[in-house]
Amino acid sequence: MRLARSGTAAFFDEQRSFSPIALERSQRINGEITSPQLRLVAENGDQLGIVAVGDALKMAEEQNVDLVEIAPLAVPPVCKLMDYGKFRYREQKKAHEAKLKQKQIQVKEIKFRPGTDEGDYKIKVGKLIQFLDEGDKAKVTLRFRGREMAHQEFGVRLLERVRKDLEVHAIIEQFPRLEGRQMVMVLAPKKKAVPVKAAKKPAGEKAEKTDKAKPGVDKAPKAPKEAKQEETKPATAG
Repeated sequence: MRLARSGTAAFFDEQRSFSPIALERSQRINGEITSPQLRLVAENGDQLGIVAVGDALKMAEEQNVDLVEIAPLAVPPVCKLMDYGKFRYREQKKAHEAKLKQKQIQVKEIKFRPGTDEGDYKIKVGKLIQFLDEGDKAKVTLRFRGREMAHQEFGVRLLERVRKDLEVHAIIEQFPRLEGRQMVMVLAPKKKAVPVKAAKKPAGEKAEKTDKAKPGVDKAPKAPKEAKQEETKPATAG
């Protein structure tokens, strides 16, 4: 015997039949707006005041646009006349462009051995610096083979050297730890400090400071030119 489906199950089946785009839409449009009155905004941004929802729908039909609820929590709700299809297209395009501009952080791996020679070491460290400067994380893996597991201190020293050489470029996100026969350390790029520009002083302020006399020092009054000339003249006999 087949049991009748409940009303709740039928409701969820009906919801699943809707397209994903319809479910993503958050604004109510046209006949979905239930408020009897609303504050209406024209397509060009002009304020049209508070109008009845019927009148707003009539205006939308006459202008061949949609009535879209943009601020449902306002009293009364704010609605705008617009081409909703074009609006959704522009919003999706903006979101897609913003997603493309976002930096996808990757974890790039460089492998070492306890006996890595000096030349190979410098090349690998250079690669790590390149990864970190590009904004990616770096995973440093040091693998032990055979009897090397009995002398793990050599691996620890090498990873410590890597850490010191990359101190300017990276911070330690995961300190060295042993995973099976390999030791792993994860580095993250260090955030670059933004230089703070000193505020420029007004030109007039500097001029004022130079004109001011130093405290505690009185300037001697200048003697008149005529009096000075009289003093320099030689005395004549009467």
